[in-house]
Amino acid sequence: MSGGNAESGADRFDSTVAHPARRYNYWLGGKDHFAADRASGDAIEAAMPTIRLMAVENRMFLGRAVEFLAGQGVRQFLDIGTGIPAPGNTHDVARSLQPTTRTVYVDNDPIVLTHARALITSGPEGAIAYLDADLRSPEDILAHPDLHATLDLTQPVALLLVAVLHFIRDDEDRQGIIDKLVGALPSGSYVVASHATWEYQTPEAIAELSANNRDGRFVPRTGERLGELLHGLDFLEPGLVSVSRWRAEGAPKPRPSIEDVSCNGVVARVP
Repeated sequence: MSGGNAESGADRFDSTVAHPARRYNYWLGGKDHFAADRASGDAIEAAMPTIRLMAVENRMFLGRAVEFLAGQGVRQFLDIGTGIPAPGNTHDVARSLQPTTRTVYVDNDPIVLTHARALITSGPEGAIAYLDADLRSPEDILAHPDLHATLDLTQPVALLLVAVLHFIRDDEDRQGIIDKLVGALPSGSYVVASHATWEYQTPEAIAELSANNRDGRFVPRTGERLGELLHGLDFLEPGLVSVSRWRAEGAPKPRPSIEDVSCNGVVARVP
């Protein structure tokens, strides 16, 4: 992720450097990636052969969580770290149940911005906005005029932090970032979060994964640590579990093992 909006999209774009959004698109079988993204994705897959399964299961978790919240009457979604648009986007799922849903997407990859502006458009009932902003600068997100033109922060909002918190290092005030975002939400709002973990990996796999994470940008955390970061929230049933297990009664069977998925998820209510 790049910092704030100090640089233009063109200045920030570098196809020779792997980017999480494009690498994730590669794992999901998309077409919006470059050689550096594929090389990075392949190296990680060599150390963790089930990484594509993790990406797919995380995407399915997102869909189930949004469907559940839309079914609860939530009509506002703030999706930070949205990634490159693909079938099953937050607004697609929510609008299928609540046509008046209003969605704000936030990401900071120029290629994501280009695709979002081309493919994500507001309909006659529900509004959509895209913010070119960075999770590490929550003040910029919360102060953005397009956010306030689209969402009413006096009414419940679902904050989505799906597969993005593991790109915030411990020295980047990860707790303060979460607290500022959650603190801006009114009572009755929700937080959806998922986070990759290495707690089920072998020492050999962890050594290989660490070798592909030289800059320390990716920070795996245990389910317990994720729960601590989301302190003060009321976790909904079934609690903080593998994304492959969260309300997955209708998901394809057999369900993959939590070890193969290695990603935890939770939906929580702001008291």
